[in-house]
Amino acid sequence: MTFACQPVERHAVALRESVFQHRFNLVRDYVLSLRSESLLQNFYLEAGLRHWSFGSLEGNQQLHDLHWGWESPTALHRGQFLGHWLSAAAQIFAATGDGEVKAKADAVVGELARCQERNGGGWLGPSPEKNLRWITEDARGLVPNYVHHKTLMGLYDMSALAGNAQALELADRFSSWFHRWAMPFSRQQMDDILEIETGGMLEVFANLYAATKAQKYLDLMERYTRNRLYQALLEGADPLTNMHANTTIPEAHGAARCHEVTGDARWRRIVEAYWKCAVTDRGSFCTGSQTSGEVWTPPRAFAARLGNKTQEHCCVYNLIRLADYLYRWTHDAAYQNYIERNLYNGILAQQHPGTGMVAYYLPLEAGARKKWGTRTHDFWCCHGSLVQAHPMLRSLFYYRTPQGVTIAQYIPSQLTTRIHDTAVTITQEFVAGSGDTQRLAPDVGAWNQRPHRPEAWTIRLQISCAAPTEFDLCLRLPDWLAAPARLRLNGQEIPVEAREGYARQRRPWHQDTLLLELPKALTAQPLPDEPGTVAFLDGPVVLAGLSDKQVTLKGDPAAPRGILAPDNERQWQQWLGNWRTVGQPVNFRFKPLHEIADETYTVYFPVAPP
Repeated sequence: MTFACQPVERHAVALRESVFQHRFNLVRDYVLSLRSESLLQNFYLEAGLRHWSFGSLEGNQQLHDLHWGWESPTALHRGQFLGHWLSAAAQIFAATGDGEVKAKADAVVGELARCQERNGGGWLGPSPEKNLRWITEDARGLVPNYVHHKTLMGLYDMSALAGNAQALELADRFSSWFHRWAMPFSRQQMDDILEIETGGMLEVFANLYAATKAQKYLDLMERYTRNRLYQALLEGADPLTNMHANTTIPEAHGAARCHEVTGDARWRRIVEAYWKCAVTDRGSFCTGSQTSGEVWTPPRAFAARLGNKTQEHCCVYNLIRLADYLYRWTHDAAYQNYIERNLYNGILAQQHPGTGMVAYYLPLEAGARKKWGTRTHDFWCCHGSLVQAHPMLRSLFYYRTPQGVTIAQYIPSQLTTRIHDTAVTITQEFVAGSGDTQRLAPDVGAWNQRPHRPEAWTIRLQISCAAPTEFDLCLRLPDWLAAPARLRLNGQEIPVEAREGYARQRRPWHQDTLLLELPKALTAQPLPDEPGTVAFLDGPVVLAGLSDKQVTLKGDPAAPRGILAPDNERQWQQWLGNWRTVGQPVNFRFKPLHEIADETYTVYFPVAPP
């Protein structure tokens, strides 16, 4: 198939100092900190390679070191985290060349090979094969396909991203077991099996088909096609409302990958119909999410779904991945706008800024508190999407097109690539205007020399080419812009030709500095079905009020600067993103939702006329 754009190679993008680099480092450290024997504990148990006595934990270091929660040897979902961990390790290595992470992951793959051999050469599950028989008998609570997908996914990623050939062999033999198991079922029987969460089995079999071209993977792609869901979507129905959300998003990934490896346009129509049903027609909370209590909200009906289990992290991560599929096919900036909103108010907001741990949900009820997971005693599914999300992010920043390079996300980073066989480096960093305490930042000039915090994102792009090279530099213009963007090339302001959500500049680049100003504003976003209740955003960033209850604010939502004012806005070289209410019966502070750790907060507030 033909792609409108493709992400640059992962190793070509380096993070620079920012909140994103800090959060990535927390994940990398966590991945390395986990003991290999504990990661493998359920695979060892299933293969009979380890045995533990479950007596008192006191004084028993071996039991103390086990992973608990969903990874407990008695848990229904045991073993699912290791696949996430392998995928995260593979992505970290692909992005950074981190040899320590790769060595640890290679050793884990070697131990999985021991387990597979002990199990007879095919089975490589952390739980018994009979679980797959039981789901045909309506054994509630078991989701073995979901669990085993994680192992296959991790092995595939170790092969594709970390160059581990043994991992592909293990995945291939494990897939043969599934081929023997799945082929005898009638279509009716298989459709019934697919009603029980299968995770990303369809996607991973499509990936393995692309890697091997083996017929068995085409067979398995046919077996794992969820016809009932896909047909309903193609007919324009809404099969999603009140359905478990993260069951279906990986199935949309599977359809997307099947389209890429087969070229069959029907798969693409399924993905586009899914996005329309899940996102476009449904609308979203201010954070960008569409789920509460792990199920899809009804279209544009969110007021009754504000609770303590809003926005599951897995759904945020997986919808970002689906948006990336669609973006690569279309180059439509709307998908990157969606990604940006969810990066700040999902991926960052659901990771503790100090410990790096995950919040399964992002509560949006009044007086909410985030509940953080622990390092070794929970291992929810969202622990898995956490460790995968941050290593994946840099693949969303820069994309290659036939004409040049698109900058899709504004994250401090550096791209090193080749264009027309010429070495090219593009560095982006945020400029804080007069934020430096010693220099006047003359290259920014009047744009940001204001008495208060800058009212725009100003991004400095340094383009360095080994020789003059002509190409398109395509800059996404976010949907939150409060005024037209401005550009300055080598100190001189140049016109911005805004078209289809981008500013495009084509010229021979050599040693150039491009300054991009993206004006932002404080805005109030209402609930779709309760327009008198609003959340406040600073550009794409949701603000959380440090209030333990829902307070009715006085003012005009169309003029939110009459309700909130800047607060505690400056320290040293930094501009801070804090606000406070003004002229209210009770005044309190606001801060970015992604900076909230253990505070009690409220996001949505009724607003009444003054």
